[in-house]
Amino acid sequence: MQSQDKETIAQAKRFHEVFNELRTEIGKVVVGQQHIVDNLLISLFSRGHCVLIGVPGLAKTLLIRTLSESLNLSFNRIQFTPDLMPGDITGTEIIDSDVASGKKEFKFFKGPIFANIILADEINRTPPKTQAALLEAMQEYHVTASGTTYQLDRPFFVLATQNPIEQEGTYPLPEAQLDRFMFNLWLDYPSFEEEIEIVSRTTSGLSTPVKTILSAEEIIAFQKLTRQVPVPESVLNYAVKIVNMTRPNTSYAPDFVNKYMTWGAGPRASQFLILGGKTRALADGRFNVTEEDINAIAIPVLRHRIVNNYAAEAEGIKAEDLINRILKEA
Repeated sequence: MQSQDKETIAQAKRFHEVFNELRTEIGKVVVGQQHIVDNLLISLFSRGHCVLIGVPGLAKTLLIRTLSESLNLSFNRIQFTPDLMPGDITGTEIIDSDVASGKKEFKFFKGPIFANIILADEINRTPPKTQAALLEAMQEYHVTASGTTYQLDRPFFVLATQNPIEQEGTYPLPEAQLDRFMFNLWLDYPSFEEEIEIVSRTTSGLSTPVKTILSAEEIIAFQKLTRQVPVPESVLNYAVKIVNMTRPNTSYAPDFVNKYMTWGAGPRASQFLILGGKTRALADGRFNVTEEDINAIAIPVLRHRIVNNYAAEAEGIKAEDLINRILKEA
């Protein structure tokens, strides 16, 4: 075995250990939601972003802040409101005076987007122009002001939240914008036992310190490692086949897709299935991707990339139902 291979395998073993350590540290503060925590970590190490759907009070801010503390990363929460302007996110230029010389010049003051982890709270409450400023930064990893480009800190991870209940006065993200997010995660209510523990912890006045597990440099190294995980041709074909089956009126589409869907997922879904599969394999202590890895992340990757038609809505058929049927037939 070559020394480089030994080094890669050692790094993969370290990744598996670190992933479990992060689970443990986050679990000290956040009760339950293990599936959400795992997918957030998979998205981060895959260099993706997440949309998190959940009603208020389910510890979304606590979850992402705890994640940033365990990773020793800078964290900013941006509350999206109807009057929020693009410059409020990216930063703005103001006139700055030099006291000694009296000279005045424009100086760029960075906005809250200049952090490693961003919680974009209720992103659907702000107009499309402001949404676009965040989404452009997510895609390009930089901000441009008056012709000058400012690079964002790496790693850069955005978690955008949406409230599924209050839809009045909101600006839903269009499908083309949602496609930039790797995962669409749904946060459920805690179980009865979990809620008892939550109330007990939060009303005692005690706080649990979170140990720092990783540095920014180590995270970037792990993000590069995930791309080195080999994918068998059969698994690659399987992932692409699943995505092709979501596209109505194509040769791969089953009859129920033609009946209940108006739009399917694009190539970015195939890319995220493979990237997420690679990261999940490493987290599980393996250096190879299986169909099980693809199946495990298929729903959060696909459900915001497919559009059901009126027939599906009339019969109460959800995106998750169609994805599960596709996985059974693939």
